Amino acid sequence: MKIIFLFSLIATFCLSCMEKKEVDLIVHNAVIITADETFSTAEAMAVRGDSILEIGPEHLILNKYSSENILDLEKHHVYPGFIDAHSHFWGYAEQLGRIDLLGAKNAGEICERLKAFGGTTKSDWLIGRGWDNTTWSNKEFPTKDCLDEAFPEHYIVLKRIDGHAALVNQKVLDLAGINATTVVEGGKVISVSGNCTGVLIDRAVDLVEELIPPTPEKTMKRLLAKAQSYCFAAGLTSACDAGLDKIQVDLLTQMQSNGNLQIKLYLMLNPTAENFDFYLKNGPIVTRDLSVKSFKFYADGALGSRGAALLKPYTDDNLNYGLILTPQDSLSHYAKILINSDFQMNTHAIGDSANRSVIKIYGEVLRGSNDRRWRIEHAQVVNPSDISLFGQFNIIPSVQPTHCTSDMDWATERLGQDRISHAYAYKDLMEQNGMIAFGTDFPVESINPLYTLLAAKERTDLKGEPVGGYRKEQAIDYENAIRAMTIWAALANGEENGKGSLEKGKKADFVVFNRDLKDLNSSNLESYQLELTFVNGVKVFELEK
Repeated sequence: MKIIFLFSLIATFCLSCMEKKEVDLIVHNAVIITADETFSTAEAMAVRGDSILEIGPEHLILNKYSSENILDLEKHHVYPGFIDAHSHFWGYAEQLGRIDLLGAKNAGEICERLKAFGGTTKSDWLIGRGWDNTTWSNKEFPTKDCLDEAFPEHYIVLKRIDGHAALVNQKVLDLAGINATTVVEGGKVISVSGNCTGVLIDRAVDLVEELIPPTPEKTMKRLLAKAQSYCFAAGLTSACDAGLDKIQVDLLTQMQSNGNLQIKLYLMLNPTAENFDFYLKNGPIVTRDLSVKSFKFYADGALGSRGAALLKPYTDDNLNYGLILTPQDSLSHYAKILINSDFQMNTHAIGDSANRSVIKIYGEVLRGSNDRRWRIEHAQVVNPSDISLFGQFNIIPSVQPTHCTSDMDWATERLGQDRISHAYAYKDLMEQNGMIAFGTDFPVESINPLYTLLAAKERTDLKGEPVGGYRKEQAIDYENAIRAMTIWAALANGEENGKGSLEKGKKADFVVFNRDLKDLNSSNLESYQLELTFVNGVKVFELEK
């Protein structure tokens, strides 16, 4: 023991005698959760340029390196920058310039918010999002009556919170040529007594969405920069966008290139002819801050609007099996194309029927163990007999824990007691490949990663309900929940070599909290403060004090 102690003293003395290496940033006196293979902690790290040069004990870093930029964190907690594995960054930005309907308590309040917003714009179009009928006392879909009466000269499109339904007025229905007899494959026009109510489901929404004038580029750039600032303030250093066209990818790429966007982006491509023609010919785009190497498909709709495709009818709508948005033959066709490319296939599947179909199609082309990183987005209701196939074919479950706590008050009404027992089964899914990726689906849910962590490990909402957690046996423990928001999310994106953990050689993307996230629960949530966010070694957010 004396020999070891003496050697340690000599080593420390020699290090102190050596000329220190100049670096761009030293972080020390910290509790650094590395999220590496052993989930180790460190006290300090040295950053040169955009990367971590070394990470380890306090004495090692301070004796070996010097910098004009030394950050003493006073034992506060450092985590890898959070990665949202499934979100809609563009849509979130766009919504910042539109009507916010989150929390509207009924159809009447929707109309009141429209009137308030209408007085601030000269546009003929009033676009909004966020209403959620499952939180209303009657839980019924709204109707267009108020919109027709209050806004006869405006075009109105108001998306439901999940984006899979919309309320529109008669002027929009007329423009789109929609009436009560309109039939839409993969969609539905809701009517009562032969009259349109104004509610459109899934592919029927596409008929009106394609008519909405695009947001001007100058406005969109401003909104994207604003969205980025909100992400940084929440601790997100990377976000995905689950479905974009080439024109949108081009603008985001341009903004990153000229320094107007520092947030790292993983972009899924819509399966349009233009995207297939261009990207399959030219291959994936992978830079330090951008990955464009996946295509996003929709197998079905959403549970809240009864569009999720189920093996048996909805418990609260016994003639309804949900909606298939992309026929099986089409999904199979695309899978056979993509298996011979360098692109991932990521498919939205919520209902147990949709998940079974997608797993079957994936399995036919993946043919057992592989490293293609093909994903199922949401994997919300999976039949128990299909769970093991995620492991058999190395299919990555990309899930959103806050969907569980948002849906828990009404999901049983949709699914019944038997099916709800194999919904939101995050632990079962994680165990198939030893990993799972977490996202939020923002703007469907809040961008705040702490809400994701709370929902995953406690299985409660922000009020701490239900006491003891909702189906707590499916909770994800703290360490694995952090991994799902960092290194596993990076792995799901094929980006684990450059980010997702705080290790030598990886990019210096990290966040600083005043408290240990291990202790997070609904009762102390408000005491947590994100203090700093760094991307590529550059500070992009600092809490005002």
